[in-house]
Amino acid sequence: MTAPLRIVLIGYGLVGARFVEELLPDVAAGRIALTVVGGEPVESYNRVLVAEYAVGNTDLDAMLVGDRAAAESAGARVLLGVAATAIDRDARVVRCSNGDELPYDRVVLATGARANTPTLDAVDRPRRDPDSLRKHAATLVARDDALPEGITALRDLDDARRVLAAVRGRRRIVVLGAGVLGLELALAAAHAGAQVCVVHHGPIPMPRNLDRGGGHVLRSALRRAGVTVVAHSRAEAVGYRTEPDGTRRFDLLVTADGKQLRGDLLVLSCGVSPRNELATLAGLRTATGVVVGPDLRSWTDPDVYAIGDCAQVVERTPETAGRRDLPGAPSGLVAPGWRQASWLAAALADVAARADGDPVSDSRPALPAERDAIVMLKAEHVDVVAVGDVSPDPWDDDALSPRRRVAQWADPEHLRYVKMVTEGGVLTGFACVGMPRTAAELTLLYDRGGELPADRSLLLRFDGPDDDPAADADAFAPDATVCWCNGVTVAAIEASHACGNATVECVGRDTRAGTGCGGCRGRIAEILARAAEADGALTA
Repeated sequence: MTAPLRIVLIGYGLVGARFVEELLPDVAAGRIALTVVGGEPVESYNRVLVAEYAVGNTDLDAMLVGDRAAAESAGARVLLGVAATAIDRDARVVRCSNGDELPYDRVVLATGARANTPTLDAVDRPRRDPDSLRKHAATLVARDDALPEGITALRDLDDARRVLAAVRGRRRIVVLGAGVLGLELALAAAHAGAQVCVVHHGPIPMPRNLDRGGGHVLRSALRRAGVTVVAHSRAEAVGYRTEPDGTRRFDLLVTADGKQLRGDLLVLSCGVSPRNELATLAGLRTATGVVVGPDLRSWTDPDVYAIGDCAQVVERTPETAGRRDLPGAPSGLVAPGWRQASWLAAALADVAARADGDPVSDSRPALPAERDAIVMLKAEHVDVVAVGDVSPDPWDDDALSPRRRVAQWADPEHLRYVKMVTEGGVLTGFACVGMPRTAAELTLLYDRGGELPADRSLLLRFDGPDDDPAADADAFAPDATVCWCNGVTVAAIEASHACGNATVECVGRDTRAGTGCGGCRGRIAEILARAAEADGALTA
């Protein structure tokens, strides 16, 4: 029998765990020898839910997505709490913080991303250029930025525990940044009783996803939920206080326009950057992330791959090969990373089978191009869903885009807003605030590439007082997608319920629905409730 294909996976987050899961049949069959290097000392968990964990709304068991026991039973080696410190491409080994040297035939980087540390006076921001990485590899590779006491990001469990202590102590929390994750944390913390202030330098929250109208309605919703919003304020510096025990701790955030915002904890929510230090030190081409082709293979080394938040997919052409700056960037979303993990696992399984002499097709379908991802703000009583480019206005010149139409409706007093952008009647983007059922209908139409009704106002009825969701057959049609992260339909959830899975968590373990961004968990609960009612009617 041919020796198994030796694969070393570096990174054991959401995307890495999916890659492991997909490879296990080939590991168990002896075709692949898999070693997993995970930097954190815990089983793989869903980072998307870290904000929920940080306010006590969920526990670690509900966040776990990996199955180390299953992987090891199949024959994989899983190293937790161990960091990969170098990839020696000449010796074809991965060197680790525990002294291990792991030989490989293929390396898969799933190292994810780290929270950005903004430029603030009195907060160190280490450089990660090649020279700095070579000089300070021990403190920069596979490590987050060291932050002063009272300042944290929100990327891992340690960060979440710092936030949880502040929430339980009813402390003052300042969130710097108004993206989705920062707002979810702010709303959850305010709901739990903390004093929360969100500071951002733009005019509206969620500026990458919302237009001016939607952003202003969301800002009003945040304030009614008890979150103070400070817009148009660029953070410039932090001040500290000295505790009785001598500890120097965050005290206030200073903005460029002179504001001094006091707090007990500063949470940085200023975006993320791919963890590409290992690739840089190994001499691989990097840009924003690790540069790979559509086959997820490094431009520099055909035996190195990257998936998830660290992978920047760029097709290599004569034009792109000569550019210093490359287009695109990692998506930063879990669903594309999962699709990459599944596709690459199948491709490497083909390689392993070919080496074993099994017949293998050479025409594996290419990884499909990603569509714009649907972004959902998940919070108590604040519903936001957006996708695509919603910057066009209803009054734009039709001559520039003759097939484009924009419909817009706003009710700021009741915190409701929707904007729909179509090309030739087909929905290409929308922003919806405070209208969850309209958002669900628009999401279905976007997912299917369906046309909107000629009278767009008909869509407003879904959030009207006389709408009966149970009468909407389309939303509960068997082929309607419920979980967009995993592509799970109504039929799959109903089948899972028929097999005895009566809770959202059980359905998630069975179908993966709701285990990504979590935005579909309410819909899953609705479908389970309908199925339970139907069962009751049948047994009555």
